[in-house]
Amino acid sequence: MWMALATTIFTTMLAVASLAASTVTFVFGDSLTEVGNNNYLSYSLAKSNYPWYGVDYAGGRATGRFTNGRTIGDIISKKLGIPSPPPYLSLAQNDDALLKGVNYASGGAGILNDTGLYFIQRMSFDDQIQKFNKTKEAIKAKIGAEAAAKLCSEAIYFIGIGSNDYVNNYLQPFLADSQQYTYDEFVELLIGTLEGQLKRLYQLGARKMMFHGLGPLGCIPSQRVKSKKGQCLKRVNEWVLEFNSKVQKLIASLNRQLPQANLSFADTYGDVYDLIQNPTAYGFKVSNTSCCNVDTSIGGLCLPNSKLCPNRKDYVFWDAFHPSDAANEVLADKLFSRLFSAIPPSAPTPTPTPTPSP
Repeated sequence: MWMALATTIFTTMLAVASLAASTVTFVFGDSLTEVGNNNYLSYSLAKSNYPWYGVDYAGGRATGRFTNGRTIGDIISKKLGIPSPPPYLSLAQNDDALLKGVNYASGGAGILNDTGLYFIQRMSFDDQIQKFNKTKEAIKAKIGAEAAAKLCSEAIYFIGIGSNDYVNNYLQPFLADSQQYTYDEFVELLIGTLEGQLKRLYQLGARKMMFHGLGPLGCIPSQRVKSKKGQCLKRVNEWVLEFNSKVQKLIASLNRQLPQANLSFADTYGDVYDLIQNPTAYGFKVSNTSCCNVDTSIGGLCLPNSKLCPNRKDYVFWDAFHPSDAANEVLADKLFSRLFSAIPPSAPTPTPTPTPSP
């Protein structure tokens, strides 16, 4: 029985290793997956290129990641045995690194172009798709149209966006969208815009797209401070669940409409909610406030003059919006297990022979 288990584990590892060897990943998103693009935008106010960000990252310096260490994407890339894709804006148009994958994520970005408007500069999802189009043209110039089409069709596209459309748009009463739309109108605007964006990626050659659903935004520190008792905002979480449900239906529809499309939805809402509600089960002590103690409804980044918590591994949240490195590791482990749980072994596992009763 132990031999059978070892064989299963080994063959699964081989399958993952084989996948990793040829995996090209393109990452689209916001500050949860950014690895430094906004550092190259001179006027962007959505930056994390200062202490204490990066204090637990390799080298101990800020890299543009909105956490004290690694993003979920960094951790999954390491599990796959591939480098975390570099920020698009750090690369020259003829850089060979383009052939191995790129990260377009930008802090403050949203599905809607006016989301995060007060950050001055950020790359919206539309902007990121345009950058991917430029990447594809550069790849085509390097290896030819046929090879470029093959690379793009076999690549994996990780998309995690939508949080800012709530946190830095609809939930801010001084912005136009919260005045202009009812919630039902707003979520339909999001889904309709997202549909066009996913179709555009498909037209550019993307086939394997994974959309990372939103977590319980009503439970992040910047939203809890709006509650008199510091509790999760139920209405916000209900809106997020509705958004996630509509995205799942959209993905199912696109898979039916588009030949060879392979879109999937990573639903991590339950994982994040459980981590927040039951932190001690995962080795954490605090999940209702940030390590940097910067919880406000309009801001909440960990500034250089912030006083850090005594033990960063005790906290689920690093600042008022973003998980800590330790929390990202827990969530990445769960997501990775879900992504690769369906990999079959190369040979059927033998059924153990029952031991006769004495």
